[in-house]
Amino acid sequence: MIRHVTLFPIALLLVVGACGEPQPPGTALESITTDDIAEDIAVLSSDSLEGRGPASVGEDRTMAYLESQAKEIGLEPGNGTSWYQEVPLVRSTVQPGAELVVRGDGAQARFKFGDDFVAFSKRLEPSVALGSSPLVFVGYGIVAPEYGWNDYAGIDVHGKTVVVLVNDPGFATGDTTLFRGRTMTYYGRWTYKYEEAARQGADGVLIVHETEPAAYPWEVVRNSWTGPLFSLASTDDAGHAAVEGWIGLETARAIFRLAGQEYDSLKVAAQTRGFTPVPLNATASVALQSEIVRSASRNFLARLRGTDRADEYVVYMAHWDHFGMDPNREGDQIFNGAEDNATGVAGLLAMARAFRALATPPSRSILFLSVTGEEQGLLGSAFYATHPVVPLEKTVAAINMDGMNVNGPMRDVVVVGLGMSELDDYVDAAAKEQNRTVRPDQEPEKGYYFRSDHFSFAKQGVPALDPGSGQDQVEHGVAWTQARENDYRLNRYHKPSDEMLDSWDLNGMVQDLQLLFTVGYRLASSDAFPNWRKGAEFRAARDAMMLGTK
Repeated sequence: MIRHVTLFPIALLLVVGACGEPQPPGTALESITTDDIAEDIAVLSSDSLEGRGPASVGEDRTMAYLESQAKEIGLEPGNGTSWYQEVPLVRSTVQPGAELVVRGDGAQARFKFGDDFVAFSKRLEPSVALGSSPLVFVGYGIVAPEYGWNDYAGIDVHGKTVVVLVNDPGFATGDTTLFRGRTMTYYGRWTYKYEEAARQGADGVLIVHETEPAAYPWEVVRNSWTGPLFSLASTDDAGHAAVEGWIGLETARAIFRLAGQEYDSLKVAAQTRGFTPVPLNATASVALQSEIVRSASRNFLARLRGTDRADEYVVYMAHWDHFGMDPNREGDQIFNGAEDNATGVAGLLAMARAFRALATPPSRSILFLSVTGEEQGLLGSAFYATHPVVPLEKTVAAINMDGMNVNGPMRDVVVVGLGMSELDDYVDAAAKEQNRTVRPDQEPEKGYYFRSDHFSFAKQGVPALDPGSGQDQVEHGVAWTQARENDYRLNRYHKPSDEMLDSWDLNGMVQDLQLLFTVGYRLASSDAFPNWRKGAEFRAARDAMMLGTK
C-alpha cells in the first residue's frame, strides 16, 4: 500500500534540536501517516465496535484490535506478560420513568426524568430514594479556605438536598479576585460539587445546568447520565450522597418559584463573598430503581523497552471507551465516538509505530496506555494512577491524547494548563521547530484540564501534559477553526453523530503527533525529571514522591 506522508518543517538533519536535546530521526517522524491514522479511526469508530462501551462486546473487539496492532508493531505487553490491567467496575442503570416531585408553598410540581432532570446513585444499591428532603440553595457549593470561601457556612445539610450552581463564582462576574476569574478551578467541576456535598452530609445534590458555564448543552447531560453508569467497584458509599443529579435551568427556576424565591436573584447573590446558604421552602422526593451489575473492564498497556534507563517511563495515553449503544433511542443507536476518542487511540498507535521505527530505542522505556471509563469519570486512569504498573516516582511524565485535530495544519498549538509544569518548555521547543507558536487554552472557564485522563496522573503528582488542537488554521485562520469546533460541540459531541467525516483533514493530526513524538523522544532520551512550576497545586505531591528517590 502506498501511504500518504506529510512531514512538517523540522530541522531533521540536525543532531541536536533548538532546545539542546536530541533531534528525533526523520524516519520515525515519517512513519506517522494520514493513511495509518485514517485506517485506525475507521476501525475504532465503526458500528462493529458498538460504541466501545466498557464491559461490552464492543470492549472485547476494541481490545482484540489494540492487541493485534501492538503485536504487529512489535511492542511488548505492558503489564508483565499481560496486555491488560483489569479495572473492577459496577454498572448501574437507572430504570426510566422516575419523577422528581417538589412540594412547596401549598403546591407541587412534577419533573420528567431525562427532559427536566437526571439523577443517579453511586451508593450501588438497587433502590434509593429521597423522601420529602428539604431543599437548600448553597450557591456554588464550595468550601475553599485558601480563597476565603465557604458556601456551607452556618448550616447543617444532613438529611437535606442541596441545590448547587456549576462552575466558579469568578466565571459569571469575570472578577479576577474571585478564585481565578474566568479560569475554572477544580472547585467548579461537577465532580467536586458532588464530593463536597457528600462531605457535608447531604442526602441529595442537584446541580443546576446552564450551557455556558457547564460548557455543553443539556443533551450532553442527558446522554451522559441516563444510560448505564459505571463506577469503580471500590466506591465508598460514604463518599457519595444518596442521590446525585442535574436539573435543567427552567426546572431550577420553576422549583425556586414554588419555594417563593427567584432563581436569578439568588444566583447573583451567590457570586459575592460572604454568601450564606438559603433554605428553600420546598422539599424534593424521588425514587430511583437501578439494575446493579458487577463487572470488569480493562486498561490496555503496551511497552517499548528502553536501553540504559529502562525502569523509567514516559507514558502516552488515550482513552478507548465511549458510550456504547442505547437501544431505547430512535434512529441511530450507536455512539461511535470517532473524534472522541478514536482519534486519540489512533494517535497512540501512530506514536507506537514511530518509536518502533527508531534504529535504537531511547534510553527510557515508553508505556502506551489506553484506558477505560473516561466518559464515566476518568475511571480507568484513576484506577491506574492509584494502582500503577510503573511506580509513579519512575514515571517521567504523562502525555494525553483526547480528541485530536481533524481540521488541518495549524500555525499554533494549544496547551491546556499552560504554565503549570516544565513540560511546557519541551512543547515550546518542538513547536518552534515547526514554526508554530504555543498558546494557552482559549476557554479556561470550561475546566478542560480537569476533564480528561491526564488529570488522574496530575492529582497523584506526576507532571501531565494535555495538548489541544491549535486554533490558527494555516489556510483558513482562527474564526474558521472556532466555528468548526463549535459545530462539533453543539452537534456531535457525545452524540451518535460523532462519526468519521469526509471533511476531516488529518494532516493537522500528523503535525501534532510529530510534535508530541519530539517531546516524548527528548524526555525518553534524557535523565531529567520535569516538575510542576512553583505554586502549582500538584508540586507538593511530586516533591514528596521524588524525595524518597534521592
